[in-house]
Amino acid sequence: MGLTIGVDIGGTKIAAGVVDEEGNILSTHKVPTPTTPGAIVDAIASAVEGARVGHEIVGVGIGAAGYVNRQRSTVYFAPNIDWRQEPLKEKVEARVGLPVVVENDANAAAWGEYKFGGGKGHRNVICITLGTGLGGGIIIGNKLRRGHFGVAAEFGHIRMVPDGLLCGCGSQGCWEQYASGRALVRYAKQRANATPERAEVLLALGDGTPDGIEGKHISVAARQGCPVAVDSYRELARWAGAGLADLASLFDPSAFIVGGGLSDEGDLVLDPIRKSYKRWLVGGNWRPVADVIAAQLGNKAGLVGAADLAREPDPIM
Repeated sequence: MGLTIGVDIGGTKIAAGVVDEEGNILSTHKVPTPTTPGAIVDAIASAVEGARVGHEIVGVGIGAAGYVNRQRSTVYFAPNIDWRQEPLKEKVEARVGLPVVVENDANAAAWGEYKFGGGKGHRNVICITLGTGLGGGIIIGNKLRRGHFGVAAEFGHIRMVPDGLLCGCGSQGCWEQYASGRALVRYAKQRANATPERAEVLLALGDGTPDGIEGKHISVAARQGCPVAVDSYRELARWAGAGLADLASLFDPSAFIVGGGLSDEGDLVLDPIRKSYKRWLVGGNWRPVADVIAAQLGNKAGLVGAADLAREPDPIM
Protein backbone atom coordinates (compact mmCIF):
# COMPACT_ATOMS: atom_id res chain seq x y z
CA MET A 1 0.00 0.00 0.00
CA GLY A 2 2.95 2.35 0.18
CA LEU A 3 4.13 4.75 2.86
CA THR A 4 2.06 5.71 5.89
CA ILE A 5 2.61 8.07 8.80
CA GLY A 6 2.42 7.01 12.43
CA VAL A 7 1.70 9.55 15.16
CA ASP A 8 2.70 9.07 18.79
CA ILE A 9 1.08 11.50 21.24
CA GLY A 10 3.37 11.87 24.24
CA GLY A 11 3.10 13.95 27.37
CA THR A 12 5.67 16.49 26.18
CA LYS A 13 5.89 15.96 22.41
CA ILE A 14 3.92 14.65 19.46
CA ALA A 15 6.04 12.65 17.01
CA ALA A 16 5.03 11.78 13.45
CA GLY A 17 7.08 9.43 11.30
CA VAL A 18 6.93 8.14 7.74
CA VAL A 19 7.10 4.33 7.86
CA ASP A 20 7.54 1.85 5.01
CA GLU A 21 6.01 -1.62 4.77
CA GLU A 22 9.04 -3.21 6.44
CA GLY A 23 8.68 -1.01 9.53
CA ASN A 24 11.56 1.35 8.71
CA ILE A 25 11.16 4.98 9.77
CA LEU A 26 12.16 7.19 6.84
CA SER A 27 11.61 10.63 8.36
CA THR A 28 10.19 12.17 11.53
CA HIS A 29 8.84 15.48 12.71
CA LYS A 30 8.17 16.45 16.33
CA VAL A 31 6.20 19.27 17.89
CA PRO A 32 5.50 20.14 21.55
CA THR A 33 2.33 18.68 23.05
CA PRO A 34 -0.16 21.48 23.78
CA THR A 35 -2.39 21.53 26.84
CA THR A 36 -5.83 21.92 25.22
CA PRO A 37 -7.70 19.34 23.09
CA GLY A 38 -8.21 21.66 20.13
CA ALA A 39 -4.57 22.66 20.07
CA ILE A 40 -3.56 19.00 20.13
CA VAL A 41 -5.45 18.39 16.89
CA ASP A 42 -3.59 21.35 15.36
CA ALA A 43 -0.28 19.92 16.61
CA ILE A 44 -1.01 16.47 15.17
CA ALA A 45 -1.72 18.05 11.79
CA SER A 46 1.49 20.09 12.01
CA ALA A 47 3.56 17.01 12.85
CA VAL A 48 2.02 15.05 9.97
CA GLU A 49 2.65 17.86 7.50
CA GLY A 50 6.25 18.18 8.65
CA ALA A 51 6.94 14.46 8.32
CA ARG A 52 5.28 13.99 4.90
CA VAL A 53 7.47 16.52 3.04
CA GLY A 54 9.04 14.74 0.07
CA HIS A 55 6.99 11.55 0.50
CA GLU A 56 3.86 10.16 -1.13
CA ILE A 57 1.66 9.16 1.80
CA VAL A 58 -1.42 6.92 1.64
CA GLY A 59 -2.69 7.12 5.21
CA VAL A 60 -2.10 8.14 8.84
CA GLY A 61 -2.34 6.08 12.04
CA ILE A 62 -2.63 7.85 15.39
CA GLY A 63 -1.80 6.17 18.70
CA ALA A 64 -3.96 7.72 21.43
CA ALA A 65 -3.82 6.95 25.15
CA GLY A 66 -7.44 6.20 25.88
CA TYR A 67 -10.46 4.15 24.91
CA VAL A 68 -10.93 4.13 21.13
CA ASN A 69 -14.06 2.81 19.43
CA ARG A 70 -13.96 -0.28 17.24
CA GLN A 71 -14.38 1.81 14.11
CA ARG A 72 -10.99 3.40 14.89
CA SER A 73 -12.41 6.90 14.70
CA THR A 74 -13.52 8.24 18.08
CA VAL A 75 -11.75 8.46 21.43
CA TYR A 76 -14.41 7.56 23.98
CA PHE A 77 -12.29 8.71 26.91
CA ALA A 78 -8.68 9.76 27.46
CA PRO A 79 -7.28 9.94 31.00
CA ASN A 80 -4.65 12.61 30.35
CA ILE A 81 -6.37 14.72 27.67
CA ASP A 82 -9.85 16.23 27.99
CA TRP A 83 -11.23 14.03 25.21
CA ARG A 84 -14.73 12.69 25.72
CA GLN A 85 -16.38 11.17 22.62
CA GLU A 86 -13.75 13.00 20.57
CA PRO A 87 -14.16 12.49 16.77
CA LEU A 88 -10.39 12.55 16.26
CA LYS A 89 -10.37 10.78 12.87
CA GLU A 90 -12.80 13.29 11.36
CA LYS A 91 -10.95 16.31 12.70
CA VAL A 92 -7.47 15.23 11.61
CA GLU A 93 -8.65 14.06 8.17
CA ALA A 94 -10.12 17.49 7.59
CA ARG A 95 -6.75 19.05 8.39
CA VAL A 96 -4.36 16.75 6.49
CA GLY A 97 -6.47 15.48 3.58
CA LEU A 98 -5.47 11.83 4.14
CA PRO A 99 -7.30 8.75 5.44
CA VAL A 100 -6.79 8.51 9.21
CA VAL A 101 -7.25 5.66 11.68
CA VAL A 102 -7.08 6.07 15.45
CA GLU A 103 -5.73 3.26 17.65
CA ASN A 104 -5.18 2.86 21.35
CA ASP A 105 -1.49 3.60 21.90
CA ALA A 106 -0.78 0.32 23.69
CA ASN A 107 -2.49 -1.60 20.87
CA ALA A 108 -0.33 0.27 18.38
CA ALA A 109 2.86 -0.56 20.28
CA ALA A 110 1.81 -4.20 20.57
CA TRP A 111 1.21 -4.41 16.84
CA GLY A 112 4.58 -2.82 16.11
CA GLU A 113 6.36 -5.38 18.27
CA TYR A 114 4.34 -8.25 16.78
CA LYS A 115 5.09 -7.27 13.19
CA PHE A 116 8.63 -5.92 13.42
CA GLY A 117 10.06 -6.62 16.89
CA GLY A 118 10.03 -9.33 19.52
CA GLY A 119 6.89 -10.99 18.19
CA LYS A 120 8.12 -11.80 14.68
CA GLY A 121 7.38 -15.42 13.85
CA HIS A 122 4.50 -15.73 16.35
CA ARG A 123 0.79 -15.92 15.48
CA ASN A 124 -0.56 -15.58 19.03
CA VAL A 125 1.09 -13.09 21.37
CA ILE A 126 0.09 -10.98 24.32
CA CYS A 127 1.98 -7.73 24.86
CA ILE A 128 2.23 -5.81 28.09
CA THR A 129 3.89 -2.45 28.58
CA LEU A 130 5.46 -1.82 31.96
CA GLY A 131 5.90 1.92 32.17
CA THR A 132 4.43 4.55 34.47
CA GLY A 133 1.29 2.42 34.24
CA LEU A 134 0.55 -0.94 32.63
CA GLY A 135 -0.96 -1.37 29.16
CA GLY A 136 -1.18 -4.14 26.62
CA GLY A 137 -2.39 -5.64 23.38
CA ILE A 138 -3.82 -8.93 22.14
CA ILE A 139 -2.80 -10.54 18.84
CA ILE A 140 -4.55 -13.84 18.17
CA GLY A 141 -4.38 -15.57 14.80
CA ASN A 142 -2.29 -12.71 13.40
CA LYS A 143 -5.11 -10.24 14.17
CA LEU A 144 -5.21 -7.39 16.66
CA ARG A 145 -8.17 -8.12 18.91
CA ARG A 146 -9.89 -4.93 20.04
CA GLY A 147 -13.06 -6.48 21.46
CA HIS A 148 -16.67 -5.75 20.53
CA PHE A 149 -16.54 -2.07 21.54
CA GLY A 150 -12.85 -1.58 20.75
CA VAL A 151 -11.57 -1.24 24.31
CA ALA A 152 -10.11 -4.70 25.03
CA ALA A 153 -6.67 -5.31 26.58
CA GLU A 154 -6.85 -2.68 29.32
CA PHE A 155 -4.79 -5.11 31.37
CA GLY A 156 -3.61 -2.52 33.86
CA HIS A 157 -7.12 -2.24 35.24
CA ILE A 158 -7.72 -5.90 35.94
CA ARG A 159 -8.46 -6.02 39.66
CA MET A 160 -5.72 -8.11 41.23
CA VAL A 161 -6.46 -7.25 44.86
CA PRO A 162 -10.08 -6.79 46.05
CA ASP A 163 -10.33 -3.50 47.94
CA GLY A 164 -6.63 -2.92 47.25
CA LEU A 165 -4.73 0.25 46.46
CA LEU A 166 -6.69 3.11 44.91
CA CYS A 167 -6.00 3.47 41.19
CA GLY A 168 -6.15 6.62 39.09
CA CYS A 169 -9.06 5.07 37.19
CA GLY A 170 -11.14 5.24 40.37
CA SER A 171 -11.14 1.52 41.10
CA GLN A 172 -9.11 -0.33 43.73
CA GLY A 173 -6.51 -3.08 43.46
CA CYS A 174 -5.74 -2.67 39.74
CA TRP A 175 -2.80 -4.63 38.37
CA GLU A 176 -0.84 -1.49 37.46
CA GLN A 177 -0.80 -0.46 41.11
CA TYR A 178 1.41 -3.48 41.76
CA ALA A 179 3.35 -3.93 38.49
CA SER A 180 4.46 -0.60 37.01
CA GLY A 181 7.10 2.08 37.32
CA ARG A 182 5.06 3.84 39.99
CA ALA A 183 4.78 0.60 41.96
CA LEU A 184 8.53 0.00 41.75
CA VAL A 185 9.29 3.43 43.21
CA ARG A 186 6.73 2.89 45.96
CA TYR A 187 8.28 -0.46 46.90
CA ALA A 188 11.75 1.07 47.07
CA LYS A 189 10.66 4.03 49.18
CA GLN A 190 8.80 1.79 51.62
CA ARG A 191 11.74 -0.56 52.02
CA ALA A 192 14.29 2.23 52.32
CA ASN A 193 12.20 3.87 55.01
CA ALA A 194 11.84 0.60 56.95
CA THR A 195 15.48 -0.56 56.65
CA PRO A 196 17.69 2.36 55.59
CA GLU A 197 20.83 0.35 56.41
CA ARG A 198 19.97 -1.99 53.49
CA ALA A 199 19.44 0.97 51.13
CA GLU A 200 22.69 2.91 51.51
CA VAL A 201 23.62 2.68 47.84
CA LEU A 202 20.12 3.60 46.71
CA LEU A 203 19.77 6.53 49.10
CA ALA A 204 23.16 7.92 48.08
CA LEU A 205 22.00 8.18 44.48
CA GLY A 206 19.22 10.60 45.47
CA ASP A 207 19.06 13.24 48.17
CA GLY A 208 19.71 10.78 50.98
CA THR A 209 16.06 10.34 51.92
CA PRO A 210 13.48 7.74 50.83
CA ASP A 211 11.34 10.50 49.31
CA GLY A 212 14.22 11.37 46.97
CA ILE A 213 14.29 7.94 45.33
CA GLU A 214 13.51 7.88 41.61
CA GLY A 215 13.14 5.02 39.15
CA LYS A 216 16.54 5.63 37.57
CA HIS A 217 18.19 5.31 41.00
CA ILE A 218 16.62 1.89 41.60
CA SER A 219 18.03 0.51 38.36
CA VAL A 220 21.57 1.70 39.10
CA ALA A 221 21.43 0.50 42.70
CA ALA A 222 20.08 -2.92 41.74
CA ARG A 223 22.96 -3.45 39.32
CA GLN A 224 25.31 -2.64 42.19
CA GLY A 225 23.62 -5.28 44.35
CA CYS A 226 21.73 -2.96 46.71
CA PRO A 227 19.38 -5.28 48.65
CA VAL A 228 16.45 -2.87 48.76
CA ALA A 229 16.65 -2.15 45.03
CA VAL A 230 16.89 -5.85 44.15
CA ASP A 231 14.00 -6.71 46.47
CA SER A 232 11.88 -3.96 44.90
CA TYR A 233 12.40 -5.43 41.43
CA ARG A 234 11.53 -8.87 42.75
CA GLU A 235 8.29 -7.58 44.24
CA LEU A 236 7.29 -5.94 40.97
CA ALA A 237 8.22 -9.12 39.08
CA ARG A 238 6.15 -11.26 41.46
CA TRP A 239 3.03 -9.29 40.56
CA ALA A 240 3.88 -9.03 36.86
CA GLY A 241 4.49 -12.75 36.54
CA ALA A 242 1.33 -13.64 38.43
CA GLY A 243 -0.66 -11.47 36.04
CA LEU A 244 0.91 -13.14 33.01
CA ALA A 245 -0.09 -16.52 34.42
CA ASP A 246 -3.70 -15.32 34.57
CA LEU A 247 -3.50 -14.04 30.99
CA ALA A 248 -2.10 -17.42 29.90
CA SER A 249 -5.22 -19.07 31.28
CA LEU A 250 -7.34 -16.70 29.18
CA PHE A 251 -5.43 -16.56 25.89
CA ASP A 252 -2.81 -19.36 25.84
CA PRO A 253 -0.32 -17.39 23.68
CA SER A 254 2.98 -18.73 22.38
CA ALA A 255 4.76 -15.65 23.74
CA PHE A 256 4.43 -12.66 26.00
CA ILE A 257 6.24 -9.53 24.87
CA VAL A 258 7.20 -7.18 27.69
CA GLY A 259 7.72 -3.57 26.64
CA GLY A 260 7.63 -0.17 28.26
CA GLY A 261 10.41 1.63 30.07
CA LEU A 262 11.00 -1.14 32.59
CA SER A 263 11.74 -3.65 29.83
CA ASP A 264 14.86 -1.61 29.03
CA GLU A 265 16.39 -3.16 32.13
CA GLY A 266 16.55 -6.52 30.35
CA ASP A 267 17.10 -9.62 32.45
CA LEU A 268 17.23 -7.57 35.65
CA VAL A 269 13.44 -7.44 35.43
CA LEU A 270 12.65 -10.19 32.90
CA ASP A 271 14.32 -13.11 34.68
CA PRO A 272 12.32 -12.68 37.91
CA ILE A 273 9.14 -12.13 35.86
CA ARG A 274 9.77 -15.44 34.07
CA LYS A 275 10.26 -17.21 37.38
CA SER A 276 7.10 -15.71 38.86
CA TYR A 277 5.11 -16.53 35.74
CA LYS A 278 6.21 -20.18 35.88
CA ARG A 279 5.50 -20.27 39.62
CA TRP A 280 1.90 -19.12 39.23
CA LEU A 281 1.05 -20.81 35.92
CA VAL A 282 -1.54 -23.51 36.54
CA GLY A 283 0.00 -26.85 35.61
CA GLY A 284 3.25 -25.10 34.79
CA ASN A 285 5.37 -28.20 35.39
CA TRP A 286 3.36 -30.25 32.91
CA ARG A 287 2.27 -27.93 30.11
CA PRO A 288 4.02 -25.90 27.39
CA VAL A 289 5.14 -22.55 28.75
CA ALA A 290 4.98 -19.39 26.64
CA ASP A 291 8.18 -17.45 26.08
CA VAL A 292 8.56 -14.14 27.91
CA ILE A 293 10.39 -11.88 25.47
CA ALA A 294 11.77 -8.37 25.77
CA ALA A 295 10.34 -5.82 23.36
CA GLN A 296 12.82 -4.75 20.70
CA LEU A 297 11.53 -1.48 19.23
CA GLY A 298 11.71 0.66 22.36
CA ASN A 299 9.86 3.96 22.16
CA LYS A 300 9.46 3.57 18.39
CA ALA A 301 6.94 0.72 18.74
CA GLY A 302 3.84 2.90 19.02
CA LEU A 303 4.70 5.09 16.04
CA VAL A 304 5.66 2.13 13.82
CA GLY A 305 2.62 0.12 14.90
CA ALA A 306 0.18 2.98 14.33
CA ALA A 307 1.60 3.56 10.86
CA ASP A 308 1.31 -0.11 9.94
CA LEU A 309 -2.23 -0.38 11.30
CA ALA A 310 -3.22 2.43 8.92
CA ARG A 311 -2.70 -0.19 6.18
CA GLU A 312 -4.93 -2.77 7.88
CA PRO A 313 -8.50 -3.25 6.61
CA ASP A 314 -11.35 -1.80 8.62
CA PRO A 315 -11.95 -4.36 11.42
CA ILE A 316 -15.72 -3.90 11.10
CA MET A 317 -15.77 -5.19 7.53
